[in-house]
Amino acid sequence: MTPSRNSTAIKAFSLAGSLLASALVSTLAWAGEVAGTVVNLSGPLMARKQDGTVKALALKSAVEQGDTLISEKDTYARIRFTDNSEITLRPNTQFKIENFAFDEARPDKDSAVFSLVKGGLRAVTGTLGKRSKERFGLNTPTATIGIRGTIFIAEYVAPDAAAVASYAMASMASLPQGMAVRMAGDVVSDSPAAAPIEMLGMPRLAQLNLPSAPGGRAPGLYLQVLDGMVNLSNSGGSLNFSAGQFGYAPSMSLPPVVLPNNPGMQFQPPPAFSSSSPAGGTATQGSSGGVDCEVR
Repeated sequence: MTPSRNSTAIKAFSLAGSLLASALVSTLAWAGEVAGTVVNLSGPLMARKQDGTVKALALKSAVEQGDTLISEKDTYARIRFTDNSEITLRPNTQFKIENFAFDEARPDKDSAVFSLVKGGLRAVTGTLGKRSKERFGLNTPTATIGIRGTIFIAEYVAPDAAAVASYAMASMASLPQGMAVRMAGDVVSDSPAAAPIEMLGMPRLAQLNLPSAPGGRAPGLYLQVLDGMVNLSNSGGSLNFSAGQFGYAPSMSLPPVVLPNNPGMQFQPPPAFSSSSPAGGTATQGSSGGVDCEVR
C-alpha cells in the first residue's frame, strides 16, 4: 500500500471510529435520560428498560426515558417528572415513557409522549403541559389524549369476550321492548318473534344510561376530566372534554363519545398520595424503601 493510500485508510478508519463512538455516547445518554422520580409507592413497581432488563423500583428511584413502568396488584405509584407534572399509576398498569425532554430555559425542546398499554392513571399537568400543551401526548390502544392544562383520569379496559357478552346482555334491560342489540356481529333478541333490530354501534351503546354490567365494562378507553380540558382523537374523529365530563373511545376506528355519567371508574390511592409530599415522598405499608434491584 502506498503512503497516500495508507494515510487515506487511516483517516477513514479514524472517522468511522469517531462516528461509532459518538453514536454509542448518544445512545447511552438517551437511555440514561432521567425523566422523573418515584415519590409515593404502596407496593412493588417494576421498570422494564430499553435493553430488556427489569428493575425493581423504590422510593426516590429515578425513572428514565424509554422505561415501561409496571405496577403490581394493589400497587399505586406516583411519579413526579422534572417539570413538576405527576402521573399516578393504579394497580395492574403498564405505562411507557416514550419521550420526555424538559429544560426550563428551552421551551422549544419540550416533549412529553407516553403510552398507556393497560390499566389506568391520574395525570396532573406541570410546566411543560402548561407552556407547550401541543407537545404532550398520551397514546392508548383506542385514542390519543391531548391536554389543555388539566387534571384527568384515564383507564384502558382491554378487550375480553366474556366481558363484552356480559355488557351486551345487561344492556338489554334498558332498551325498549321489541328492540335488540347487534354487537360485534352477533344479534341478541329479547323476543322469539321477528322484532325490529336496532343497529347500535359502540358509540351509540356507550351513550345509553346503562346499569353496571356484571363481569365488567365494555373494552376501550375511559376518561374523567377533573380540571381543564382534554382532547380525545383517533382515526374516527376528535372530541374535547371539559371538567366534570366523562368520555369513552371504544376503538381506534370509532369516534370518542361523551358519557352521561360515571361508567364505573374508581381511582383510590392511599391517603398519603393525596397530599403534596416533598421530593422524598411517602411509603405506605408494604412498599419497598430499599435500593433498586435489577433483574436480568
